[in-house]
Amino acid sequence: MATIKYVPLEEELKRNPELRKEDIEALREWCEKQPHLPKMTDSELVIFLHSNYYLMEPTKSTIENYYTSRTHLPEFFSNRDPIGSKELREAMKIGIYAPMERTTKEGYRVFFLKLLDLEPTNFVYNDVQRLYNMIVDLFNISHGTSTGIVILIDTKGLSFGYAARFTPLGIQKYLYYLQEAFPVRLKGIHFMNAVPVVEIILSMVRPFLRQELVEILYVHSKKETLEKFVPMEILPNEVGGTAGPIAELRENCNKELEKHRSWFIEEEATRRVNESIRPGKGKTATDLFGAEGSFKKLDID
Repeated sequence: MATIKYVPLEEELKRNPELRKEDIEALREWCEKQPHLPKMTDSELVIFLHSNYYLMEPTKSTIENYYTSRTHLPEFFSNRDPIGSKELREAMKIGIYAPMERTTKEGYRVFFLKLLDLEPTNFVYNDVQRLYNMIVDLFNISHGTSTGIVILIDTKGLSFGYAARFTPLGIQKYLYYLQEAFPVRLKGIHFMNAVPVVEIILSMVRPFLRQELVEILYVHSKKETLEKFVPMEILPNEVGGTAGPIAELRENCNKELEKHRSWFIEEEATRRVNESIRPGKGKTATDLFGAEGSFKKLDID
């Protein structure tokens, strides 16, 4: 099993001229006054600062939301053993969820998602999101800060049956995490080879989207419109690129997860909020999300 190698702080300082050591130290001091939060490395603090464009208060909010969401959304952030979890093994089989090696012209990394098993009943929303979160976590930690992330979803072949595999509450909860706690600079969410069911799914998604996310959401029925954002050559061979066969890319991605199995198990065991020592009153899922699943704003000290 491999140990995750964080990007050294000195490397991050070279990459990001706007990053200042004094900001990292100030954030460290704040974290030390939050006993309910897990201990964080300098490299992790940099990722949160960078994703919030080095603004201190939004960074604190993201950190709080990140760990609290992971504690109280077990459907997305528990059972993270890439070898021992039957549910994750099934999710690995039905699709590819992988970062592409080459970037867009702006330097954005593209995460390519495509379901290969087109039987809707084999698609379990929570399990796929759990797997995707693990892939992004591993990428974030091992690669450090990046100019931006683009999510590209190939929907070719998806039938109307997939609409029934989503629930408004499941969508709402995950979009809360994506919009309030996701420590990356999200630059676009693109649907390629769009089929009619996409609009049905998006009709469930849109009520929970902030305007800034609406503005970076794109649906493409032709590659010509997609190419304005994502060069086709950086994508897998089967969709017109030269990145390699989907089967090979998927296998490589899954092997990386398996190689870091011990890190995922440790992360789940130790990197969560300890509500018993939260300043003030401890939070529960009902406190945060409401009895019906509606989210409430977290108080950041």
